[in-house]
Amino acid sequence: MHWTDEGIVIGVRRHGEANAILELMTREHGRHLGLVRGGFGSRMKPILQTGNGVSATWRARLDEHLGNYAIEPLRLRAADFFGSSHAIYGVSHLAALMRLLPERDPHVGLYAEFEALLDRLGDAAVAAPLLVRFELQLLSELGFGLDLDQCVATGAHDELIYVSPKSGRAVSRTAGEPWADKMLRLPGFLRDDDALPVGHDVADGFVLTGFFLERHVLEPRGLALGDERAHLIAALNRALPNVA
Repeated sequence: MHWTDEGIVIGVRRHGEANAILELMTREHGRHLGLVRGGFGSRMKPILQTGNGVSATWRARLDEHLGNYAIEPLRLRAADFFGSSHAIYGVSHLAALMRLLPERDPHVGLYAEFEALLDRLGDAAVAAPLLVRFELQLLSELGFGLDLDQCVATGAHDELIYVSPKSGRAVSRTAGEPWADKMLRLPGFLRDDDALPVGHDVADGFVLTGFFLERHVLEPRGLALGDERAHLIAALNRALPNVA
């Protein structure tokens, strides 16, 4: 058994004295692990950093085996993240999100968004709304997508400014106003890809996606939102107003 694919490093741990078990998010083969011989050696260690893009050839005698990786560098972006705290926390948070995906389950569209987001992570103004959209897309990929196209109460498509925490569906201004204090806010940029966030939109977006990530994805697994996400939002708040 063998294949070659592009991948992004999302985790690495030592195995023995010098080898590494590498976790990649690959374009065609999903989240996939393999052994890299000499992965903690001086030549390979800089390559196997979270966020780096690599070409990976995986080989194993049987498909269910851990297998071995042969790795070549493609896009060594990890060093770029050290220029800003939000980028450092951002790549850690994104890697943690990708580890929520089932192993060896392809998510080609999400991989493309992951790669594009990593390349723009250094620009806080660009990255902040993209991070919220990415969390929303991850929910959809995991089977918990939100219905933001029409009001759950009236069927209206206009003035959708809330999301019901019970149903995960949009609610119009008129229908939601009596229960506004119980509703989650729906930022306009999550309904329109061409819209830019204004005011507290990014903060509201993180609250929205965080709520459903916790409810549907993390709590059933006995997990909680990681510290990386809280540090990321705090760092974005230092770089931009109204994020947290």
